[in-house]
Amino acid sequence: MGRDEVEMKLEVVVIPVSDVDRAKSFYTKLGWRLDLDAAPNAEYRVVQFTPPGSSCSIIFGRGVTQAAPGSAQGLHLIVPDIVALRNQLVARGIGVSEPFYDPSGLFHHAQAGAVIQGLQPRRNSYGSYASFSDPDGNTWVVQEVTVRLTGDEHGGPLTSISALQASFRRAVAAAQGNGKSGFIASSG
Repeated sequence: MGRDEVEMKLEVVVIPVSDVDRAKSFYTKLGWRLDLDAAPNAEYRVVQFTPPGSSCSIIFGRGVTQAAPGSAQGLHLIVPDIVALRNQLVARGIGVSEPFYDPSGLFHHAQAGAVIQGLQPRRNSYGSYASFSDPDGNTWVVQEVTVRLTGDEHGGPLTSISALQASFRRAVAAAQGNGKSGFIASSG
């Protein structure tokens, strides 16, 4: 980030729901922290939750969005251990998918047939996913990230597989220097 760049942090994502109390019950069951439930009048109610460890919250309610209930798709939650989180969600009665991965090693496809069931064989960082939906059908994707990518060494976006692989190698080197493990640079 340049000296003149102003930081921008994602703070809130609005989730469209049809039944505020049902959604509140679901997100409570997930174990998320209830930050706010305020209804200054019959037409307006704001409910805010924050996932454990997150700096970004979600808001839903009455009069907060015109989006169709269930239209928030592919919201990502990052976890260090997808198996542990999946077990936790199952124990809480949340319907969560089995783990899956994308054989391309880039990002999961939207079509279920383009992914493979199971954990990414080498448990590469960014490689394994699971998903669940709230009662309205807003979908959440859980992604296992054990070591963060370092990005392009020149500060630009990663625009090729070779640039992505080089970033993986830098992340491995940085993780090894910090005593972290569990990251393998190849996508296989």
